[in-house]
Amino acid sequence: MIEKDKQIEKKYTIWVWVLSILIPVAVAILFTVKIPNVERMGFLPPIYATINAITAFLLVLAVVMIKKGKQRTHERLMKTAISFSVLFLLLYIIYHMTSDSTPFGGDGAIRYVYFFLLISHILLSIVVIPFVLITYIRAISGSFKMHKKLARITFPLWLYVAVTGVIIYFMISPYY
Repeated sequence: MIEKDKQIEKKYTIWVWVLSILIPVAVAILFTVKIPNVERMGFLPPIYATINAITAFLLVLAVVMIKKGKQRTHERLMKTAISFSVLFLLLYIIYHMTSDSTPFGGDGAIRYVYFFLLISHILLSIVVIPFVLITYIRAISGSFKMHKKLARITFPLWLYVAVTGVIIYFMISPYY
C-alpha cells in the first residue's frame, strides 16, 4: 500500500469507530424518545422491509458484477446498497419514535425462531457497521487486496442482516 492510501485509511479510521459507536447508541437513545401528538406511522415497516430486500438484492448483484470484472457497476451497486441501508436506518428510527414496538404474538417453536432471528439480527446489525465502513474505505483508498479480504466477511454479515430484517418483518406483520 502506498503512503497516500495509508493516509486516506488513517484519516477515515477515526470516523469509522465514531460512527460504529455513535449509530447504535443513537438508535438506542432514540428508541426511548416518543414524538408527542404524531400519528402512528404504521405504513413504514413494509417500506423499510422492502428497503432491506432491495439491499440484499443489491449486495448479491454487486458480488456477481465484481466476479464478472465489472468494477464500476460493482462500485455503484455498493454505494446504492449503503444509501439504502442509511435510508432504512432513518425510517426505522422515525417509526420507533412515533410508534410503540409491536410484541410478537406467536407461540411455541416459532417464538424461539423469531427471537433467535431478532437477537442475531440486532447484534449483527451493530457488528456489521464497522465492517461495511472499513471495507468501503479500503475500496476508495485503492487497497483492493485488503478490500477483497475484508469483503469476504462483510458480505455474508450484511446479507444476513438484510435478509433477516425481511424475515422478521413477515413474522411480526400479523401483529401490527
